[in-house]
Amino acid sequence: MGRQRHLAVITIMLGIALSVLDTTTIALGLPTMARDLGVSADLSIWIVNGFQLAALVALLPVANWGERISFRRVYLVGAALWGLASAVACVADSLPLLIAARVAQGLGAAGLMAVNMALVRLVWPPALLGRGMALSSVVVSIATVSGPLLAAGILSLGSWRWLFALNIPACALLLYLGWRTLPVNPPSPNVRPPSWLDVLLNAGLFILVFLAADSFGRSLKSAEHQAQGLAQGAALLVAAVAVAVVHVRRQWGQAQALLPLDLLRIPLFRLSMLTSVGSFAAQTMTYIVLPFLLFEAWHAPASQAGLLMSCWPVGTFAAAALAGRWIGRYHNGLLGALGLACMAVGLAWLAATALADHASLAVAASLVLCGIGFGLFQSPNNHTLITSAPAHRSGAAGGMLATARLTGQTLGATLVAVVFASHGQTSPQALAVALAVAAAMAAAAAAASFRRTHYPMA
Repeated sequence: MGRQRHLAVITIMLGIALSVLDTTTIALGLPTMARDLGVSADLSIWIVNGFQLAALVALLPVANWGERISFRRVYLVGAALWGLASAVACVADSLPLLIAARVAQGLGAAGLMAVNMALVRLVWPPALLGRGMALSSVVVSIATVSGPLLAAGILSLGSWRWLFALNIPACALLLYLGWRTLPVNPPSPNVRPPSWLDVLLNAGLFILVFLAADSFGRSLKSAEHQAQGLAQGAALLVAAVAVAVVHVRRQWGQAQALLPLDLLRIPLFRLSMLTSVGSFAAQTMTYIVLPFLLFEAWHAPASQAGLLMSCWPVGTFAAAALAGRWIGRYHNGLLGALGLACMAVGLAWLAATALADHASLAVAASLVLCGIGFGLFQSPNNHTLITSAPAHRSGAAGGMLATARLTGQTLGATLVAVVFASHGQTSPQALAVALAVAAAMAAAAAAASFRRTHYPMA
């Protein structure tokens, strides 16, 4: 690889690291933000959900845009918007303003997430693409290790607002490097801009589903409002199904539509999407529950909490390099199934540990096991998602990869809110139930991954 390619790889990896750092640092700061802004734990989760839902809504339109005008331009616009929104989040003095800033951050993040993997496929030679995917996983692991430690240090020394302030220079550096190093891809054939109606239907579908889940969760808070909440949630869910039917029917006959049905018709791609959704839902539930377990239930100091939360990415880092070497030697579906089975066992162990008074060693061991499992799963799964799609559909495949990740993350955050609402907020029993649900999600993802072994690798 030449110097220009090396610099482009560094730029892409920086964008991936920035995305991961946001998730890990903000999750650790949620309890502090909730206390400072005077809001409940289940409402504070929308600081995470607002970001993820905005990115989820924008991913497929942005991926389409990247295939038409170049991934490089989309990447740069996303970095600029993310940096500006981070400046607003720094000074937010209310939950609505902070959530609005997080929504804008999510729209900017969509510009990076939708084209990251497409840029990886564009920059790395085909023979080295497996190494590129493994490097991405290693960067994710390093950023995930650094995130809790960075957040713990910031929260020990100052305000949670610095968690957002650090994004500003990072986005400025990303803009500079991206402008100088990222390649311009040729436009994909036959890709047309989506109609505004299709964009609105895409957004409406995701928004209605998660508003329905939120209504179901709020209905569990009190018997007085239960009937109203259930009726509202059911109405929103019916509306979501109606929107989905219309959206799919409009996209069905199009060769390269906004909703990439052509890719979802590929069994290997479809199963990889399901695997990704389940695994990231389980991971996100764990990362939201852990700060409440460590801070609220066990009253652990920030430094200890940061070290314990680093155990998962340490395990991922150890397993990611090995998984990268195994890509092509063993079926990716088998690697993913083994990894996710380890993750499910680790989460079940962690759920049992949550009911103890204090068990740092057990938490550390279970999180290392989860991290090893996640590391075995991630690189092979990403490799399958990208390579099972035709080369000219890299943008759509990358958008769907990010959509699966964010769908899982938003689903995980929503499930935690439902558990908190129905089991007494952040009681040890509620935390244990949430972790048990996460273990079940990981087990379901393992089953979907094993199903992929019935199909030959791309």
